[in-house]
Amino acid sequence: QVQLVESGGGLVQAGGSLRLSCAASGRTFSELDMAWFRQAPGTEREVVAAVRWNAWYADSVKGRFTISRDNAKSTVYLQMNSLKPEDTAVYYCAATIVLPIWDPIGRYGYWGQGTQVTVSS
Repeated sequence: QVQLVESGGGLVQAGGSLRLSCAASGRTFSELDMAWFRQAPGTEREVVAAVRWNAWYADSVKGRFTISRDNAKSTVYLQMNSLKPEDTAVYYCAATIVLPIWDPIGRYGYWGQGTQVTVSS
């Protein structure tokens, strides 16, 4: 089965930057559509960004976050700049087997354990 392992979370000050990484194994990486989700205490899980070759972003992070993938390393990244306290959440890497038509905010069947991101004010 597909295994996803996130890393790179931590505590940063507002306005700072952080890069999250997600390493995938168990299937050819190019056969996976990837995404990042986040969930803050008391809130529903929300999709933040997704990528096949093109990228999709939630309105709340456009212009601040960048999702990218390195197929040679089977890794997807989330570069987070200009962080705000409201970005504080557990961030999850997600994957789905590619379909003929890309649906960046569609259903994802594989999940990592999550990495905590805390932004202080």
